Amino acid sequence: MSAIRFDSNKQYYATSSLVVGYALCSSLLAVINKFAITKFNYPGLLTALQYLTSVLGVWVLGKFGFLHHDTFTWDTAKKFLPAAFVFYLAIFTNTNLLRHANVDTFIVFRSLTPLLVALADTTFRRQPCPSKLTFISLLIILGGAVGYVATDSAFTLTAYSWAFAYLVTITTEMVYIKHMVMNLGLNTWGFVLYNNLLSLMMAPIFWVLTGEYSEVFAALGANGGDWFEPVAFTAVSLSCLFGLLISFFGFAARKAISATAFTVTGVVNKFLTVVINVLIWDKHATPFGLVCLLFTLAGGVLYQQSVTGLPRESTASRQTGDADEEDTEENQSKSVSGKHASV
Repeated sequence: MSAIRFDSNKQYYATSSLVVGYALCSSLLAVINKFAITKFNYPGLLTALQYLTSVLGVWVLGKFGFLHHDTFTWDTAKKFLPAAFVFYLAIFTNTNLLRHANVDTFIVFRSLTPLLVALADTTFRRQPCPSKLTFISLLIILGGAVGYVATDSAFTLTAYSWAFAYLVTITTEMVYIKHMVMNLGLNTWGFVLYNNLLSLMMAPIFWVLTGEYSEVFAALGANGGDWFEPVAFTAVSLSCLFGLLISFFGFAARKAISATAFTVTGVVNKFLTVVINVLIWDKHATPFGLVCLLFTLAGGVLYQQSVTGLPRESTASRQTGDADEEDTEENQSKSVSGKHASV
């Protein structure tokens, strides 16, 4: 009995550490990327540098024995390519959204994803329908985020276009990559390697399609512009480092919790993002908007309570013969639910 309890506690702390690590990286990366894109206004090249850093980081650390990753094979790459393509689109639209809008706009559209992911989970992955309490909590998260950004009028058609594109791609990415994580059989660093290497291969295509390459060559022709300016170099370096960290924590957390819980974690931890945003940027919501954000956090706490009460319902689902994966995801989600609202 004591051995079982020890294993359970060990799994709890391991899963919690992964979720906290992802939450911190996610909170900081939005601000870091916004800072980087203001100092290095080439979103396609910035994301390519992030992918390159992650690939080299995994390869070098693997060579020195600090980590183990699955060997890259073209057969596995072909299976993972659709997921990598969706991931690339999500990062691409995210970076361009931050380029044309403030962090508040990013937060509100990011906050729309838990509800959409929950619906997509139910529709495409045959997950149980959210309980009424869970559904209400997701609506509170959405309502709080909308109220928060409604206090900011700095919206443009271009920003909204990228925001809607980001919303579609991030929702698809959350659900589809969760499916790949559960079925492809790669370890965490293997997913990081495949995802970033395939994305790096796709980067030149979008670099040409968007015409960004001409801007880059023009900057090179003008003595490099601010390419080697210390502040820009620091911003890009931090962006690349956190890109590597969030790749690891993101894939590890996807394995540990359900897609909806993973998405809600990404929304609730934006509280830290907002605090940093208020401190360093002069374009943000009013105090009333910050009060609205508390409703988003309250929704995260309510979501925690709703998923904590699911074990009683899982008994019936086991009798259907198709609930092994769902029960595992639910139990793991419940084990870290106490951490969601505090990140």
